[in-house]
Amino acid sequence: MTTNTNEIDEIVLAEGVDEEPVEKNRRLFTGPSFVFIATFSALYAGFHMLALNGVSISDWTGIEIPFLPTFPMETWNFRIVHVSGALALGFLLFAARLFPDDEKPETRTLSLIGYLLLIPALLAGYMAVKFAFVINSGTLPEMGGLTTWAAFPGTEIYAQEVRWFGIPLLVATGGAIVLGWFENTHRTRFSTSDVVLAVCGVVVALYLVPIYSTAARNSVGTTFVPIGVAFAATAGTALILELTRRVAGLALVIITGVFLIYTFTAHLLPGILAVQTPYNWQRFFGFVYTDAGILGPTTAVSSTYIILFIIFAAFLQASKVGDYFVNFAFAAAGRARGGPAKVAIFASGLMGMINGTSAGNVVATGSLTIPLMKKVGYHKKTAGAIEAAASTGGQIMPPIMGAGAFIMAEITGIPYTEIAIAAIIPAVLYFASIYFMVDLEAAKLGMRGMREDELPKFKQLVRQVYLFIPIIILIVALFMGYSVIRAGTLATVAAAVVSWLTPHRMGLRAIIKAFELAGVMSIQIITVCACAGIIVGVISLTGVGARFSSLLLGLAEASQLLALFFAMCIAILLGMGMPTTAAYAVAASVVAPGLVQLGIPALTAHFFVFYFAVVSAITPPVALASYAAAGISGSNPMETSMASFKIGISAFVVPFMFFYNSAILMDGTWFEIIRAAATATVGVFLLSSGVQGWFMGGRMAWFMRVAIIAAALFLIEGGWVSDVLGIGGAVAVFFIQKLFHPAPDATFDVRGAD
Repeated sequence: MTTNTNEIDEIVLAEGVDEEPVEKNRRLFTGPSFVFIATFSALYAGFHMLALNGVSISDWTGIEIPFLPTFPMETWNFRIVHVSGALALGFLLFAARLFPDDEKPETRTLSLIGYLLLIPALLAGYMAVKFAFVINSGTLPEMGGLTTWAAFPGTEIYAQEVRWFGIPLLVATGGAIVLGWFENTHRTRFSTSDVVLAVCGVVVALYLVPIYSTAARNSVGTTFVPIGVAFAATAGTALILELTRRVAGLALVIITGVFLIYTFTAHLLPGILAVQTPYNWQRFFGFVYTDAGILGPTTAVSSTYIILFIIFAAFLQASKVGDYFVNFAFAAAGRARGGPAKVAIFASGLMGMINGTSAGNVVATGSLTIPLMKKVGYHKKTAGAIEAAASTGGQIMPPIMGAGAFIMAEITGIPYTEIAIAAIIPAVLYFASIYFMVDLEAAKLGMRGMREDELPKFKQLVRQVYLFIPIIILIVALFMGYSVIRAGTLATVAAAVVSWLTPHRMGLRAIIKAFELAGVMSIQIITVCACAGIIVGVISLTGVGARFSSLLLGLAEASQLLALFFAMCIAILLGMGMPTTAAYAVAASVVAPGLVQLGIPALTAHFFVFYFAVVSAITPPVALASYAAAGISGSNPMETSMASFKIGISAFVVPFMFFYNSAILMDGTWFEIIRAAATATVGVFLLSSGVQGWFMGGRMAWFMRVAIIAAALFLIEGGWVSDVLGIGGAVAVFFIQKLFHPAPDATFDVRGAD
């Protein structure tokens, strides 16, 4: 990035916000290794684009090419390959530990152990292929038109699955995971333990794909599931947990581990957590690697919508559209007081909507906006908090909503377009609230905006407004009735075509590079979705979600508001430390069914849960987006998370708004919707004023802050009587402020300690 923040007289231009940040445990290959991993990554992303659009190479050429998949693939097989490819690519790219600044000597003895672990991994792979040939040989009996695969104890197949497939696979998987914690290799080279794990990920798919095409698929979740399926699922689950640790940290792994422990101890627990009969290892793992768990809704979305929009985002990055978005935001909002903060709201909202990760978006845009916010006078913790809150808001910004809308559509069955429309007013309220918060902060601190000569030229940027065309095509195609996959494909093609009008013209090499980038970008989200699928599987098997629902029903008998508050706390707790998609998927399984049983419409219930899953990224004590912003701003992470919680306070109120007033979700007449939107906007402005202690150009006394917050809550509630009370309260506060000039709050902090 070439942004000069020392000489403020120079024009601020965004360069490099499109570049994917390199994690400290990602390998940086060169030479043949780089060519291999780049090819693997591009083929992985390209495979999804072809599969989702039902296009095969054989269709193009008219020639049947052996071993290449034909499309459309069977659903389970497609999802198994989807997860397996991400595991293989992920282990080759991401090391088990962070690379130190000074590389340590390679541990050649441990690397030799890794080569030895390849033997059981390859043996398990050989047996998986052998089983596939047996299944396809036509020598096995059939049941209901499907080949049978019944490996009962005492049979030869059972013994082969245990001795020559299952045990070698678990030895290779477990040994390589442990070895990876100690093995040192140069950052430019493959680690032998990671190669073993990548092979194990492929072996799991080689076994499950043919087995799940037989009648054995009907036995999953029962005691009759083939023993090999349990072995493969156990290895696959361990691989998913280890890769999740590498790409997303320990938080989600620990939460998943708690759910796994619960599965095998639930029969010992009291109250709503108890189950009647214990689950054995074979039954559970034979269940978890199905469409009720790992291959369920979370992977369904990651293998279709999420991967598609990651490819779309990669094409936008390759054509440098992200740089244009940020420069456009600077030109449009940079002159306002506290300009860089308002730029962060605009740019981070646009970028976060597309890339689907709050913390990642903070790193991408915050590296430019946070230093500039500090320069114009924002405290470093406030600068980080503003970027964190704005980036988090991108997850609720239609039409893409960071892939959350697609998961909601998959889980609820509600059409995507209906979800996107319903999200408009809540998203506007969220970003309006952040705008009010940063504007009032700027007013308190007496900040100026950036000068004309410090900013990109608006007239020049307007000439490139065609760079918005891919997003416009996406929105138009969706609302014309095209499928999400077709609309996303058209938008991706448009991104390539639009680039021909810029200096960053996308030729064949750039397109291949975009697919390579998409493959790398997809690893984290695919892995966390698969990990969330483990939790969903536990919830589905044990029925704990239904028991939480009954608890909510019991609370609702005392107070519906109390039940909603409890649901909010559970959704935030489940989401702490987790990416948005995984957080929502888990919360939707535990909390949303209970809200629906309370009589709340499904759309309202899931939006309620989704909002709190999103804002868990800025909720202390575990706030991923805030921690990422603190790393850039140089502030204390906990102080930054507290400040981001304050700035995003409206996000904790908005879900209650659309619960009490469904017009906020576009449910009602146009008059009701407009009135609800208008009064709610005034309400979040008053709420921001009360929180900041600044109203109509002056500081406020403590009792006036309380009064203005109360007026805000009346307006937010949305009824006629409450609106009148809210407006009346605001007017009263205004006249008291102007006529009596009460002394401001003694604890009013103008600048804050640096």
